[in-house]
Amino acid sequence: MSVQETLVLIKPDAVKRNLIGPVLAKLEEAKLALAAGKLMVVSEKLANDHYVDHVGKPFFPQLIEYITGKLHGGGVPVMALVYKGEDAILKIRALAGETNPEKAKTDTIRGMFGRITTAGVFENVVHASANPLEAEREVKLWFKREEMVR
Repeated sequence: MSVQETLVLIKPDAVKRNLIGPVLAKLEEAKLALAAGKLMVVSEKLANDHYVDHVGKPFFPQLIEYITGKLHGGGVPVMALVYKGEDAILKIRALAGETNPEKAKTDTIRGMFGRITTAGVFENVVHASANPLEAEREVKLWFKREEMVR
């Protein structure tokens, strides 16, 4: 067991559908400390930096439109959060569920609130860091140290 920090993004589809509260309630089940949180509209630069590993993939442009809120009418924010605690990455990922909402267990965030639109867009409600290296990179990308509670 190790103390970890992990990034969670409550994505624009969830914000637009007024799901911040229910998602936060589900995340509380992890019994982790909330170290940072902010509501923000994602810039193109931040979106590109966040999804740098997907540059050149066919779905990359849609990812950028999704996370910047353009896919949901423009100006739709995300709720960015950092959780900290024992095995935080694994605990949060378990609560998030499978990326594909149709394959996610029904008691996970994506299983309860995710959907695939008629246009084939995965509205999977949250992003959760996949591993310690990704979590470290993402936390630094989204938050300055002075924005976090220690």
